[in-house]
Amino acid sequence: MREDSDSLNNAVLDESGQAEDVNELRQIRVDKLDALKSAGKNPFAVTTACHNISSAVITAGFDELENTDVSLCGRIMTRRDMGKANFIDVHDREGRMQVYVRVDDIGEETFAEFKKWDIGDIVEVKGFVFRTRRGEISVHAKNIRLLSKSLLPLPEKFHGLRDTDTRYRRRYVDLIINPEVRKTFIKRSLIIREIRNRLDEQGFIEVETPMLVPNAGGAAARPFTTHHNSLDEDLFLRISLELYHKRLIVGGLERVYEIGRVFRNEGLSVRHNPEFTLLELYQAYTDYTGMMELVEDLIRTVAEKVLGTLTVPYGDTEIDFSKPFEKLTMVEAVKKYAGVDFNALDFDAAKKAAKEHGIEFEPRHKKGDLLNFFFEQYAEEHLVQPVFILDHPVETSPLAKRKPQNPDYTERFELFITGREIANAFSELNDPIDQRERFDAQEALFAAGDEEANRTDEDFLTALEYGMPPTGGIGIGIDRLTMLLTDSHSIRDVLLFPTMKRL
Repeated sequence: MREDSDSLNNAVLDESGQAEDVNELRQIRVDKLDALKSAGKNPFAVTTACHNISSAVITAGFDELENTDVSLCGRIMTRRDMGKANFIDVHDREGRMQVYVRVDDIGEETFAEFKKWDIGDIVEVKGFVFRTRRGEISVHAKNIRLLSKSLLPLPEKFHGLRDTDTRYRRRYVDLIINPEVRKTFIKRSLIIREIRNRLDEQGFIEVETPMLVPNAGGAAARPFTTHHNSLDEDLFLRISLELYHKRLIVGGLERVYEIGRVFRNEGLSVRHNPEFTLLELYQAYTDYTGMMELVEDLIRTVAEKVLGTLTVPYGDTEIDFSKPFEKLTMVEAVKKYAGVDFNALDFDAAKKAAKEHGIEFEPRHKKGDLLNFFFEQYAEEHLVQPVFILDHPVETSPLAKRKPQNPDYTERFELFITGREIANAFSELNDPIDQRERFDAQEALFAAGDEEANRTDEDFLTALEYGMPPTGGIGIGIDRLTMLLTDSHSIRDVLLFPTMKRL
């Protein structure tokens, strides 16, 4: 029995995306591998191959490359058998290339071996570029070599699996089968590269700060804990990069950024993964208005460089980055979308309004917390086009500088697009006395049961006492930005290996 593309196509797929008779099909391939080894032709013994061109380069440069010898490598994905000649599709990172393989060109012995190869096998093809009678750009093989044997059959249509989680659990198969998935992750890489390029152009330096920390501060999140055996101390996985970056501003580095993993012990959803990639940057001698200008420029630049356009499709709408981003205070947003004017309310009236609007809160919550709850419940979903939400309450912003004209609020903004927070920025609090008072308030919240409250960081307070210049800081979720720029609607679609419950 010989397995070919037809036998795979006719197989019934189970919940894992493999054919129900996968063990039988695998054994057929193992037998083929054993026969190759017995003949002294073990494909796994090959250590290098000639891969001097990609499918995309051949396609784009056909006029210059026609009749030119090339060598490319990739995975066999389809086969059309016409007896003494075959057409196969070879897929590499950038696409697919049709290859014409004829017995008269590669010899009867090699051709006989080639006919036994399977869908999924990885090959090296040497030949010349030509166009078939039907007009398809192809490579006419003069030599073909098996580089690696695939022992498991590929599913026919990965997107059709009944168990949709399999795409994430077996990302390697997803990448093989689905070219659009590969494109998404290539774009993700380009997005990160262009962010670095733009920040480097503006005089920022890239830094690295600890992932294992004694105090997980800089954000409202519950951390993961671990234990260091040699130190015999409990440590945390970082939830933010902020407090270390501000130490570097104190030290005089003035413009710093980091793109790295952070870890938050929170739920899983289409927007949340416990580990994710965060860009944080800090710039001395500016404030949150400077950060607004920076992030608007950064997103426009990345969209234009990676996508070639400032009008980005997302679902059924188009996000327009060409216009200046809208600005609303949080109070204005709540008034616009919930019809409640917090400027006209004292604390008792705010609690009454919350009850009337079905806002759940606890005795420890203050007026600023209620404003934030209103915003999350009534305003966020409406913020589709880019909008800066300014001037957050001090209760929810323990690391941001107070507004001089209204100390109940802070110089903080969040950038919302498609109803999701993309960026969070402050005029950074540099008053060590005020910062200690904010930490004290956070400690009280922690004692009252708020596991996401910030804890006091004495070393950070010491750094502030040496003097930190006026500073603007910003955090941008790379995963959510990638979702936006690749029209992906689940964070799992932009994470190569998202967190999943073990089976």
